[in-house]
Amino acid sequence: MAKATKYVSKAADENGHIFWSEQENQLWQQLYSRQIACIKDKACDEFVLGLELLNLPKDHIPQLADVSKVLMQATGWQCQQVPALIGFAEFFKLLSQRKFPVATFIRDESELDYLQEPDIFHEIFGHCPLLTNPAFADFTQAYGELGLKASKEDRVYLARLYWFTIEFGLMQTEQGLKIYGGGILSSPGETLYAMFDAKAQRKMLDVVDVLRTPYRIDIMQPIYFMIESMKQLDDIRELDLMNLVEQAKVLGLHAPLFAEKNIA
Repeated sequence: MAKATKYVSKAADENGHIFWSEQENQLWQQLYSRQIACIKDKACDEFVLGLELLNLPKDHIPQLADVSKVLMQATGWQCQQVPALIGFAEFFKLLSQRKFPVATFIRDESELDYLQEPDIFHEIFGHCPLLTNPAFADFTQAYGELGLKASKEDRVYLARLYWFTIEFGLMQTEQGLKIYGGGILSSPGETLYAMFDAKAQRKMLDVVDVLRTPYRIDIMQPIYFMIESMKQLDDIRELDLMNLVEQAKVLGLHAPLFAEKNIA
């Protein structure tokens, strides 16, 4: 997580409504139209269904209450407005309560292609559609509960599980390779790289392997892990994950596949 950001989340009024400027709404429209075209036939079926359920506006930034209404009906989740950056403890706490943290700012046009901090487009477009899926929703809550109880050291290992599933997960289906990670689904560059670039490694997911794999937040990922279906997230959720963290500690980290800067 970045220690500082130039962005500031917008506050809601007494009715929970957030005012967005014309320029900000135009940025959403630009991001939405570009990414919806980019992920065509690449996003997993569950994401596509969730996107249909959310029925996000194409020409303006949605209000969190409207997104929460759909999520609540589907899986009992809701969006929670947060500052641009929050600590891990608050992050885990919110997930454990089935509240998905959404920073209420949208990136500048100068950072249209890449933004280190998660903005409202990344969170709403990239993640919220899959929170309508019971397996994904339950996995995310269980992850929050686990992280809330974990030590600072263990949270570093758990962060890798989140990174390589919820953020950058791929799915090997009968219809071919698909995307379910929000960090890929909200980025045109990462979408094409993850799906097609020969330099990227793609491996079937093994939890201990994931826990031992370093990553960097500011590059295209050199490695992606694939699941076979959303049901596999149910299977992972039922594992003794903290025991697997201990196994990963004993085995040690894999050598990073990148220059050693901002390793997590």
